[in-house]
Amino acid sequence: MPAETRASRFVKNGREPADEQRRIRVSFEFFPPKTEEMEKTLWESITRLAPLKPNFVSVTYGAGGSTRERTHSTVKRILAETALTPAAHLTCVAATCDEIDSVTANYCAAGVRHIVALRGDPISGIGERYAPHPGGYRNAADLVAGIKRLVEVQNLAAVEVSVSAYPEKHPDSPTVEADLDMLAAKVDAGATRAITQFFFENDLYFRYLDRVRARGIDVPVVPGILPVQNFKQTKSFAARCGASVPDWLARRFDGLDDDAATRKLIAAAVAAEQVLDLVDRGVTDFHFYTMNRADLVYAVCHLLGLRPDVKEAA
Repeated sequence: MPAETRASRFVKNGREPADEQRRIRVSFEFFPPKTEEMEKTLWESITRLAPLKPNFVSVTYGAGGSTRERTHSTVKRILAETALTPAAHLTCVAATCDEIDSVTANYCAAGVRHIVALRGDPISGIGERYAPHPGGYRNAADLVAGIKRLVEVQNLAAVEVSVSAYPEKHPDSPTVEADLDMLAAKVDAGATRAITQFFFENDLYFRYLDRVRARGIDVPVVPGILPVQNFKQTKSFAARCGASVPDWLARRFDGLDDDAATRKLIAAAVAAEQVLDLVDRGVTDFHFYTMNRADLVYAVCHLLGLRPDVKEAA
């Protein structure tokens, strides 16, 4: 007797009710381009990923607010030229409260209804000691409260605020408990979603989620997924932001320094394994750090069952 064909995780097999099918939601993160060539790559990626109808797309803010104008320009173009919902990153670094409030008000005036509020990295870069601006917001919780206060005082349109979360602890937090205290403070100030730093071991995420829930924090904690575009760069970046790179991942890329085509295949396989395991364990929302490149992210989303609307494409 032939074995029954295994149904896809995401396609109904005809036996379960339609409302029991899990709905996968994704969001994508981009960074503002520095050159015309990078601008072209970014918009090619946005154009390729837009038909997947992400929940939102976020645009980062460089260390020390160094990309403020380019971030604003990219967000405004997304609003003007696409049907995507942009989420603008905003940080506390190198600016007074009044200056940051002005940026927030400008975003609201442009039509932005979602802000990712972050403390931000020191002007000198990740790994250096952070010091709040003397006239600025002290930390991300203070910034979230400032955004919510500004919206209320100026009677602006409602703004959703997302914040960051760290399965392996923020590098500057003295303890895991202090890190959870900060997340709780951000949520108490008005944040309604947390997006995690990238990780490669899913157990790290689930152990962290258990601690978050035990702390009484009940907002969605969306896993941040980083498809590995370049292993050496990923390892270096992970070391600076406190994310671990397991030995098994290094072995996957061993010997492929001069073999870009195979590296890309391995990267897709690694990201697919991670995401499908998360789905099997109940996760339905994902935030992809795209590095402004679409192919790997598009492939993983395809495995998740996300498809462009054929009618719209026609």
